[in-house]
Amino acid sequence: MEISNSFAEHAALYFFASIVIILGISSLRGGFRFASYVETESSKTREVFTPFVSIIAPCRGLEEGLRENLVALFHQNYPAYEIIFVTDRADDPSLNVIEELRYARKDVSPKTRVVIAGAAIDCGQKVHNLQVASAVAGPDTEVFVFVDSDARPHAGWLRSLVEPLSDSKLGATTGYRWFVPSSGGFASHLRSVWNASITSSLGAASEKNFCWGGSTAILRARFEALRVRERWQGTVSDDFTLTRVLSEAKLPIHFVPNCLVLTVEDCTLRELFEFSNRQLKITRVYAPHLWKPVLLGSLLFVSVFFGGVVLVLVNAALGRLHWLPFLIVTIIFALGALKSYLRWRTVTTVLGPAAQLPNTLLAHVFLWPAASALYLWNAVVALFSRRIEWRGITYELKSPDQAVIIPKTSNE
Repeated sequence: MEISNSFAEHAALYFFASIVIILGISSLRGGFRFASYVETESSKTREVFTPFVSIIAPCRGLEEGLRENLVALFHQNYPAYEIIFVTDRADDPSLNVIEELRYARKDVSPKTRVVIAGAAIDCGQKVHNLQVASAVAGPDTEVFVFVDSDARPHAGWLRSLVEPLSDSKLGATTGYRWFVPSSGGFASHLRSVWNASITSSLGAASEKNFCWGGSTAILRARFEALRVRERWQGTVSDDFTLTRVLSEAKLPIHFVPNCLVLTVEDCTLRELFEFSNRQLKITRVYAPHLWKPVLLGSLLFVSVFFGGVVLVLVNAALGRLHWLPFLIVTIIFALGALKSYLRWRTVTTVLGPAAQLPNTLLAHVFLWPAASALYLWNAVVALFSRRIEWRGITYELKSPDQAVIIPKTSNE
């Protein structure tokens, strides 16, 4: 009788919990598909395809690990490429690091150059930098590769990213970022877990893949034919815009697991919220079909999981039956923890020892519910605001094709 009364009292919770469990099983299956794809792709032997490449590396300011990240660009196992460093002003602090590295390797490959793009007027500064740098690439360049200054690619990254482009049916190739805290801390680990959930959405379904601007390659001829430089005008998100252009042209985006790259740095709680809020605001403007499921899915999960935890604690305190909600919460947690472990094991197998620190595994297994709660917060914030700050510049995202730069006030 007590069991039936308890079930009747919380029938709504159990109903929605069943939905969350079904979604959790589906997500876990997706994790296994991701692991299988990574294993298959990583073991493929591809046709040798090494055309001349221009790596375009936009930089702004000094960030943790900048020198190590840029050094990695100089040590790629690739026969012929150049690095175009681009920033918006001649006194940018990153140029001191860039010039030191250029001077140390002035007589060896790869050749490098620096482009000062000037301040953006009606688009994102990074987008403006990419527009200018891609326009000045030399006639020998056959492939554009875009890389972020917080990415630390391994020596085989460039070759792995370019070789699949020998298939003329591909629109572009992409990798993705994997955060690793440099010294630890709750916020840094939570950012890593938050970002990791996006990684396993990439895979064999090329029509669902997206370009990540920190590790993307595209044939120059295709870039020009699709008028990507012009399509970037007025935008803040270079990668969402490129993804949309390729989707409209019905050209697939190939995810290359060997082009996952490390971002080794810490963050504060403030920086975590700023970063994650910015990502969801951009997603809402450029890909609302992705933002809506995040909002609804995280709302459902947070309500059921954390509501279930509260119910277990209250029932336990009152000496009432609580085994059923406890079982439900345990099942939901176990499904997510297994998915997180599977993803961590898969990615760290590719990235190697630098990403296999024991405390990162614990964070991925235990912090994923907190990451889901953070997604809910981000999605709600994106519902009410389209203003972001990126590398010290504030933008108002009016639409996918219109970004307004907000001038700094005199007291800023």
